[in-house]
Amino acid sequence: MHKHPYEPFLFPEVTRLIVGTLPPPRFSTRELKDGDVDFCYGSRDGQLWRILDRIFDLGLAYETSDLAIAQRQEFLKKHRIGICDIVASAEREEVNASDHGMKNVVLRDLIQVLYRFRRIDTLIFTGGNSKNGPEYFFRRHLRECGLQLVPLQTEVPRIHIVKLPYAYPNRKKPLRSYTQAKYRQDERIVKTVSLTAPSGSANRAIGSMSQYQSIKKNNPEYNTFDFRVDQYRPFF
Repeated sequence: MHKHPYEPFLFPEVTRLIVGTLPPPRFSTRELKDGDVDFCYGSRDGQLWRILDRIFDLGLAYETSDLAIAQRQEFLKKHRIGICDIVASAEREEVNASDHGMKNVVLRDLIQVLYRFRRIDTLIFTGGNSKNGPEYFFRRHLRECGLQLVPLQTEVPRIHIVKLPYAYPNRKKPLRSYTQAKYRQDERIVKTVSLTAPSGSANRAIGSMSQYQSIKKNNPEYNTFDFRVDQYRPFF
């Protein structure tokens, strides 16, 4: 069983939330490698912080140090961005960072987080609706509450909204069994954005995208990292 090694990074001013699944197994077993940062998305093989570094010119350290952690936390607070991966723990069929092999997954209650931190208006998923991805698990959460995602943009990055009632939903009595009039006046809209995962395993999917191929044709030096930077920029 691999437990998530980090508590959600949340604070009263947070308006956007980065949502992934589980970090690589070595973070749960506390066997970090040189170049890992002991914080969310700190894998030396991951690209999220390098993407944000490129967008904001942060000059981040990529090392296992207090400085590297403080730099990332300072950035998040400045931009009112929190992090709350949706998986609390899971067993893995193979000891690797892939989400596909997770089983017996225990989820964090992301719906409850949205009700505790009511300024959050955007969830940024670091992956899509494929099995065991963050959007996939969030949809499961919503179904338990009688809620659903409404699509606004179906191509990557996929964009949806969810309408949350003012009152926290009772999962033993889903909202669909309540009168709609009870909630209509105080509905709160939260947007979700499903980005291409910031991991090397998603490079093949990027390579098959017509948008990427078109840019690459006109600019041979353009690569999958550049593509992610361009995709992530509008949402950060």
